Amino acid sequence: MEGVKLVLKRFSPYFKDYIPYFVFAVIGMILASSGTAASAYLVKPLLDDIFVAKDAEMLKLIPLAIIAVYLAKESGRYMQTYFTSLIGHDIIRRFRDKILKNLLIQDISFFHKYRTGELISRNTNDVEKVRTVVSNMIPEFLRETLTIVGLVGVVIYQSSSLAFYALIIMPLAIVPLSLLAKKMKKISKKSQEKVSDLTSKLSEIFNNIEVIQTSNSQNHEQDIFKEENQKYFNLTMKSVKVSQLVSPMMETLGAVGVSTVIIVGGTEVINDNMSMGAFFSFLTALFMLYTPIKRLSNLYNSLQIAIAASERIFFLLDQNPTIVGGDKEIPEVIESIEFENVELMYGEKKALNGINLKANKGEFVALVGDSGGGKSSLVNMIVRFFDPSAGKISINGTDIKEFSLQSLRDSIAIVTQRVYIFHETVAANVAYGQTIDEEKVIDALKKANAYEFVNELSEGVNTLLDESGTNLSGGQRQRIAIARAIYINPKILIMDEATSALDSKSEKKITEAMENLIKDKITFVIAHRLSTVQKADKIAVIQHGKVTAVGTDEELKNSSKEYLKLKGLQA
Repeated sequence: MEGVKLVLKRFSPYFKDYIPYFVFAVIGMILASSGTAASAYLVKPLLDDIFVAKDAEMLKLIPLAIIAVYLAKESGRYMQTYFTSLIGHDIIRRFRDKILKNLLIQDISFFHKYRTGELISRNTNDVEKVRTVVSNMIPEFLRETLTIVGLVGVVIYQSSSLAFYALIIMPLAIVPLSLLAKKMKKISKKSQEKVSDLTSKLSEIFNNIEVIQTSNSQNHEQDIFKEENQKYFNLTMKSVKVSQLVSPMMETLGAVGVSTVIIVGGTEVINDNMSMGAFFSFLTALFMLYTPIKRLSNLYNSLQIAIAASERIFFLLDQNPTIVGGDKEIPEVIESIEFENVELMYGEKKALNGINLKANKGEFVALVGDSGGGKSSLVNMIVRFFDPSAGKISINGTDIKEFSLQSLRDSIAIVTQRVYIFHETVAANVAYGQTIDEEKVIDALKKANAYEFVNELSEGVNTLLDESGTNLSGGQRQRIAIARAIYINPKILIMDEATSALDSKSEKKITEAMENLIKDKITFVIAHRLSTVQKADKIAVIQHGKVTAVGTDEELKNSSKEYLKLKGLQA
């Protein structure tokens, strides 16, 4: 029961918010279990007083008593089910919110490590399995336990000697049931991991559907999915095989118990040591007793599935980001950003090796070099997606680790080659994370050379964009992303090949708009086309994780072989 204790411990802080609902649920459980026990007890007066003694008065009373008992029983069952479901669903709603809140603050490296589909599966499938513990399993466990207590009371009351023969069989079931439960937990954990694999594979397929179709690799992807799906099927059938053993085991043991009672009890009735009504009341209670016991054993098996799922979601809740902010706010004016002997490791690989670079207010700093040289890694550290393995990055002489993450990131806008468009309106995409000011949105779209095409959309800036912006062209998506950067008017602007998807005419217009935008900012531009950065105040050539040269276009043409080589390759 360690797993159950863990689940209850993690959920217990929420329980205090639902005390009135718990009271109603418990009343419902008592009514349901008492009604079951009372219905078994009524068999005795039904047979002895009506059918044997032929008591006409009891003929009027017993049917009314049966109706009252079943009304109380089913009303109680309804109350318990409704209120426990309400508690369970609401706690899980809050739990899902909490999981996402914790995931959203994790380091970027965390999302590189865990697949998107796996995280989705844990926050949907696994959480739903844990919900059944709170909503269904624990309440049912309590109700069935109370029912067992009530029925055992009837059994012992009617005949303590017969009860001995009937109840001695029950403990024999505990050993095989506990072995089955352990096996169930192991299979369940593997099964949930396989669901994550399937979700991840589907996510990968749908995100890369263009590549799959143009490569004619549908059959290849289908074969991979088919293999994973077969493995999941095999695990599911193993789970069915184990879980379905419980019922026949309990039925067989129950049959042994009932048969023993019939032999002993029948002898007692024949010898006039027990009334027929008392015997049948005893037998009814006994038959009814095996049902909640069987349910409890099935619940115990199902509980193992939920416990395996709980371990996976509690893992997500217990993750702590390694990159945390300080308590300082970014100054109103950023005079400089400086990299001092900065190194960055990705596992065993050194991505940056002793970077020294300074950018001052109003400067346009271009980062150029071969692919994989470390340009994107350098700007990612400004946003603190990664922290230096050695050295430091400072703003106005203060280590950026001392500033709060919110304050730092509020001061930065970043536009990358990969454009992020959300399933929201154009205006919501441009003002993403900010209050929407339509005039400001339109101004940003105009500066990004995007207003003309947006104005032609069905509802202008209020047009709903498809997921990933599939109802826009690549260049249009890029301009929406640039408008987003313009909208927040950042102190630091980072552009990682931000104009790569634009034609030369659009690129020229945006470059002109950028010249006005960057006057009082620090701007870092990663560029592969050197023609776009010839006007940069400072060009840093980055090769193999090192800054090999810094200067203007003219200065580097006269002093840097690497720069000349880059220009030569492009020419």
